[in-house]
Amino acid sequence: MHVVQILLPLSDNEGRPHPRQIFDDIKTDLTRRFRGLTAYSRAPAEGLWKPRKGTKHDDIIVYEVMVPSFRLQWWKKYRVYLEQLLRQESIVIRAQKSIAV
Repeated sequence: MHVVQILLPLSDNEGRPHPRQIFDDIKTDLTRRFRGLTAYSRAPAEGLWKPRKGTKHDDIIVYEVMVPSFRLQWWKKYRVYLEQLLRQESIVIRAQKSIAV
């Protein structure tokens, strides 16, 4: 089993907020596809990164799903889809193998 987290910025690269419906649609799709989802969306998390100059900032929400196996090619395509949908240079998707206790 793997835990997959998708970090979604609330605004595009120009600082324009995305409509709520976009996040609702992503949440619905992931819930249908993986039969469950955890959304960390009560208060936006803060994403920081350092390009060549200065520090960039995004307010983000995190969607998390559990998958029995991690299909790298599918997730790469999904990341490209999200980058286009949310008008981003890069979307972070991270996966971690989980163990049952």
